[in-house]
Amino acid sequence: MVTATFRFYEELNDFLARPLRRRAFSCACARAASAKHMIEALGVPHTEVELILVNGESVGFDHPLADGDRVAVYPKFETFDVRPLLRVRAAPLREPRFVADAHLGGLAQLLRLAGFDTLYDNHYPDDEIEALAAAEHRIVLTRDRELLKRRTITHGCYVRTLKPQAQLREIFERLDLAASARPFRLCLACNAPLHAIERGAVRGRVPAGVFERQSRFVTCDVCQRVFWEGSHWQRMRALMDGLATGVAGQTAPPGG
Repeated sequence: MVTATFRFYEELNDFLARPLRRRAFSCACARAASAKHMIEALGVPHTEVELILVNGESVGFDHPLADGDRVAVYPKFETFDVRPLLRVRAAPLREPRFVADAHLGGLAQLLRLAGFDTLYDNHYPDDEIEALAAAEHRIVLTRDRELLKRRTITHGCYVRTLKPQAQLREIFERLDLAASARPFRLCLACNAPLHAIERGAVRGRVPAGVFERQSRFVTCDVCQRVFWEGSHWQRMRALMDGLATGVAGQTAPPGG
């Protein structure tokens, strides 16, 4: 039998049994068990892990544990650049794209508002989420830690907060998304690109008062919805501006 000593840091402790949090503890491991196997056996999804040190050396998930090993497990670092040490995954995804599980419909809509390609269907089974993440190189967003333990899911986030705007702030901060945001380019309902449409083409498709007051419109070719810069757009703009400065707005935007 192999015995190793583990210490998890910062928010990774939230996944551990309470007696194991924020301290070093010994754990019996199967012979030749990998670091990934033991980390997940203790309750921490591998997608939440950024750095593993075994006896002070950075290792990958597949590193076999030996008797007496001391294992330190870290989440994303906010202050230090540890890229030269990273061994747990090959590379970050070039473009942040997401697939959200059934409990995160509000977050999916807000990510689309911010311009991030986000797949969502409240009928997606876990197998389909896993397949989409692998085939399309998407980051899985979920509140189901067991989903994040699936072998082929390499990038994912366990969403800790409960309300959509707080979830959006959390994901923006954890993945440093502010510089990549391109608001108002995707349909909130369809995730399809929006494009400008001539004013005359929307006559009869929007309320008469809106047609008289507004001069610029965009539309989605999938659902045929038309959007304009009304009060809902102003609330959305405030939300996006707040994220850019690190403080999200307080009013949830309705649909266009």
